[in-house]
Amino acid sequence: MSAIQLEIQPREAGESADTLRKQGVVPAVFYGPKEKTTPIAIDSLKFERLWRQAGETTVIRLTGVGEEKDALIHDVQFHPVTGKLEHADFYVIEKGKKVQIKVPLTFEGQAPAEKAGHIVVKTLHEVEIEVTPQDLPHSLPVDLSVLENIGDHITASRIQLPGSASLVTSPDEIVASVKEFKEEVVEVIPAPETVIIGEEKKAEEEAAAPAEEKKKAE
Repeated sequence: MSAIQLEIQPREAGESADTLRKQGVVPAVFYGPKEKTTPIAIDSLKFERLWRQAGETTVIRLTGVGEEKDALIHDVQFHPVTGKLEHADFYVIEKGKKVQIKVPLTFEGQAPAEKAGHIVVKTLHEVEIEVTPQDLPHSLPVDLSVLENIGDHITASRIQLPGSASLVTSPDEIVASVKEFKEEVVEVIPAPETVIIGEEKKAEEEAAAPAEEKKKAE
């Protein structure tokens, strides 16, 4: 996968973050196995567009400070109330070395078992792989159309990886499986009959009245 370019600016470590944000830029840093932690600034709007497109699994080429550097977005912080970007970290990739990274899964197709009324349970939504930066996928597809019967399942070992990639997640980890649909039976318990004590006594007195009148008549 080709790298997406992002222009960065040098930044003094003690420079106020609020001052930067008023200028439309936000503080960030890059670091790596052979790179010391270096403070930089990035254009807020450009980075947010790039973040939505690239996520954490696309190589970003940083330009504007020293030599160009290929990096991954390692961490992004947003304000908890406003949702505005506050800070970003970039992990600089070491040339010629594989990276270990978690890649999201995308579920494709429809399971025949689901059409038959059963339930497809998705238990894994990302897998960890080791891969060269040029082969780093944005996501990995999972074909659900192989799930036909109750008990069928897909394990991590069945996910197709790029040529240079190896699976770090356990190959026996279940990604998706078919469960039988069982309709829940709700037992209806009848409510106990409500008896008002005053009315119960009145009913007893009314029932006894004819007997008393009969005795008097005799």
